[in-house]
Amino acid sequence: MTSPSASRPVRGILMMILTGLLFVGVTAVVKHVGQGVPAAEAAFLRYALGIVFLIPMIRPILAANLTVRQITLFAARGVVHTGAVILWFFAMARIPIAEVTAMNYLNPVYVTLGAALFMGEKLPPRRLAAVIFALIGALVILRPGVKAVEPGHIAMLFTAALFAVGYMIAKQLSGEVKPVVVVGMLSVTVTIGLAPFAAAVWITPSWDQIGWLFVVACLATAGHYTMTLAFAAAPLTVTQPVTFLQLVWAVTLGAVVFSEPVDQWVVVGGLIIVGSISFITWREAVARRQITPAVPATKV
Repeated sequence: MTSPSASRPVRGILMMILTGLLFVGVTAVVKHVGQGVPAAEAAFLRYALGIVFLIPMIRPILAANLTVRQITLFAARGVVHTGAVILWFFAMARIPIAEVTAMNYLNPVYVTLGAALFMGEKLPPRRLAAVIFALIGALVILRPGVKAVEPGHIAMLFTAALFAVGYMIAKQLSGEVKPVVVVGMLSVTVTIGLAPFAAAVWITPSWDQIGWLFVVACLATAGHYTMTLAFAAAPLTVTQPVTFLQLVWAVTLGAVVFSEPVDQWVVVGGLIIVGSISFITWREAVARRQITPAVPATKV
């Protein structure tokens, strides 16, 4: 957590804006690749092509002297993150970018619930109310009974839950090993985890598709780096509300580039969720603890 004296809110906001643009770029490229590459294969190629960014992390991982317990936790995180990434790629090819982006905002809500159920965190009435409002926001987006709930929507609900589990495991490990080890081990375990799923549905990708998926790896890596800079510059209470701009850009991108209709209810639901997350983040800051992640912290 950034100390007040060291806080640089303008830099933090600018870095989080850049983070949002980079992650929207990720969704745009994955949407462009579409269903031409199976979800599991596309996810595997995203991580396999990103191994080049793992090279500087090899020495710190080896020097960490991980215990059996830590390796087990990293493996468990790799398993849940593998499932989440496959489902995310599946959803991206089937539902509008704006809906994927809006439903991604549920990740911190699931983390808050998981921390209360499994980590002994208290869930006082105001935070519980914020969680309920966030879930209402999800219902506004989905509107079951009013419009068809597609397989992509179901996939995103599970994606958010699995990313939340992965974040809670990472939160536990972050106090024991260096951040670079946490990031590096995620890349290793997810690449290994995705390999058999990719092999089962493998089709030979074109060089064009490989190139685009390498762009995804570059954008995602850059996004996680700028997000780290944002966290270092300013507290979550400053940077968290900025994440709503991702939804604005996603709606614009979907309409302008992919001719997706603008759904005002998706924007309304996303705004409700972001408002709830921002309130939860503020309450945690008041209580001087940090459980709820920023939205990009649980990204692909």
